[in-house]
Amino acid sequence: MIRLYEQHAKQIAKIERECFSKPWSEQSVLDAIRSGHTFFGEFESDSLIAFAGVNVVCGEGYVDNVAVCESHRRQGIGEKLVTALIEHCVENSADFITLEVRESNLSAISLYEKCGFSRVGVRPNFYTAPQENAVIMTKELI
Repeated sequence: MIRLYEQHAKQIAKIERECFSKPWSEQSVLDAIRSGHTFFGEFESDSLIAFAGVNVVCGEGYVDNVAVCESHRRQGIGEKLVTALIEHCVENSADFITLEVRESNLSAISLYEKCGFSRVGVRPNFYTAPQENAVIMTKELI
């Protein structure tokens, strides 16, 4: 996995638009990077095909998004990205890492469980377009 920086914001936003109904804008990605969020990505040739972001605050890791272009799914890229996020959180002394995922996104839930995350709760009607509950998942790191 390669660490991503401000110059990658446009490509990250492109994948956001492909993968999410409420994508982050290029400006939102830039703002996140500038405020300390860390992004990792996977490239094919010079094109970004997947990314994941995390923010570590006060010993707690919060996953922003994990996204893989549809044409590159089911190749282990998502697992590599999540592993990179976990390693980053460990290196930055986080006690745990947490995320929300659409309850209908069974492939993502399965990936997170494979990476050691556990379901710890539900946020009712967390997502819009369409409206849906979020499953809260956490992995203890200590």
